Amino acid sequence: MREGWRRLLWPRLARALVSPPLTDAPPVPPEELVQALMARLEAAAQARLGRSLAIRQVDAGSCNGCELEISAMQNVVYDLERFGLRFVASPRHADVLLVTGPLTRNMREALLRTAECTPEPKWVVAAGDCAVDGGIFKGSYAVEGGIEAALPVDLLIPGCPPTPAQLLEGMLALLEAQGGG
Repeated sequence: MREGWRRLLWPRLARALVSPPLTDAPPVPPEELVQALMARLEAAAQARLGRSLAIRQVDAGSCNGCELEISAMQNVVYDLERFGLRFVASPRHADVLLVTGPLTRNMREALLRTAECTPEPKWVVAAGDCAVDGGIFKGSYAVEGGIEAALPVDLLIPGCPPTPAQLLEGMLALLEAQGGG
């Protein structure tokens, strides 16, 4: 019995070691689009803040779909730091609160405390359908609705979940609407 496993295992292991991975090539965004977006964002951030834009992400009760897309903004394809955007660990260092998920009853106080700790000028961005109006969780006993039920929201980015490109465009639109560009 053991010999049968060995005969089956070793050829399979050898093939796996020498064969290329079974993944798709990463998407390549058009370079002219990236350069134009970077120039607009940099000009808007410099005019409005005089520095890069610091973002504090807050999960108010999401399914983590939006968090996956937000994490993708930091990968090699989108690389949000080249646009002058960066995530910070403390709301005391943030310019933008990027809130995902519906406003759940158990996260309301945490969200309000985070907003109180964020210095002015600050902006609140509701990312994803759930943050906009409760999304698929709307009507649940544990959900109070969208983020606007607790905080005034400066920008709504719909989508379930919004793509990293939509999130970047939203940040740019926010800066330009505030008089930065």
